[in-house]
Amino acid sequence: MPEVQDIFTLYGPTYRCEHRLSLQQAKAFDAIATCRTAELGGHRDVCPECGEERPSYNSCRNRHCPKCQTYRKEKWVEERSCDLLNVGYWHAVFTIPAELSPIFYCNQQACYGTLFRCAWATIDEFASDPRYLGAKTGATSVLHTWGRKLQYHPHVHMIVPAGGLTRAGTWRKGSTRFFAPVKAMSKVFRGKVLAALRDIRGGLSFYGKAASFADEIAFDSLISVMYSKSWVVYCKKPFRDAGCVLAYLGRYTHRVAISNARIISIEKGKVCFKYRDSRDGEREKVCELDTREFIRRFLMHVLPSGFAKMRHYGLLASRGKNERIDRCKRLTGTPVAERVAVDPLAIMERMIGRKPGTCAHCKCELIQLPLVC
Repeated sequence: MPEVQDIFTLYGPTYRCEHRLSLQQAKAFDAIATCRTAELGGHRDVCPECGEERPSYNSCRNRHCPKCQTYRKEKWVEERSCDLLNVGYWHAVFTIPAELSPIFYCNQQACYGTLFRCAWATIDEFASDPRYLGAKTGATSVLHTWGRKLQYHPHVHMIVPAGGLTRAGTWRKGSTRFFAPVKAMSKVFRGKVLAALRDIRGGLSFYGKAASFADEIAFDSLISVMYSKSWVVYCKKPFRDAGCVLAYLGRYTHRVAISNARIISIEKGKVCFKYRDSRDGEREKVCELDTREFIRRFLMHVLPSGFAKMRHYGLLASRGKNERIDRCKRLTGTPVAERVAVDPLAIMERMIGRKPGTCAHCKCELIQLPLVC
């Protein structure tokens, strides 16, 4: 089965000779190309009972690697499970217009942070409004920068409890139909983002496709045009229960630009992969890209060093979170369980279907030996 690693190994050297990569892109590229290969070292697992022997290579653990996200996802979801309440959850998506994409790409650290802050400020403003909720809610947010065909498409997904704490300290249940009017939310979100971009303009860089906006008049003209454009803000109906939220979060939090399962073939310098077309009733289709274009699109989604792509706000913010969540649990009838540390071995056992370090055939304890050079 073809993988992203195969594309990088076969066509990466030529691509790197023709294109200059940023430091973070180069690190991600090297990590993915060498993940679980002899280049990263490892050991041999030998079963003393049945004689089964196989090499076990080290993982790169890079957050952009399609191979290295399963354990991190399972661990993150288990840690978050103690924060879930027995209420519905809304799913909101905040997207910027394509015209702003060049500026966002040139200024990822600043603009992605602005996108997070403005999305939460919009949620917080509408939740505080007595016409909609009139209470303090929270949000778990995740940044995605890709579309289904790997095009550059920055947007933030936010999972919001359908309710919140009032100033009196009581729980106020949210509507089972909707959070707030999406047209009103899109206008508020638009205003917050454009105002924020104006405020930070002096610290922004403009190159490539964004070079034409380096001129202050051109930048102000773009902002004015964006005020007249409809922005896309989407809000789904609440999830049925906390279990649905966990399953959904697991799919979204540690997703990379494309999974290996979506890649169909690599032939004659072309990569074919599956995607679902939202404009055609979510029908599954096939996208074909030149290998150079595939690599270029993949590397566009490498995040700045140290940038947090998952953030928590309001009731779920880190400071004092446990006390707030326990109080919300009591008010919503959610069982308050003791918080225990996540067991990595238990997670691995669920993932591979057996105790880690045991033989897949006879379940005997494996012996680790050095790799044979």
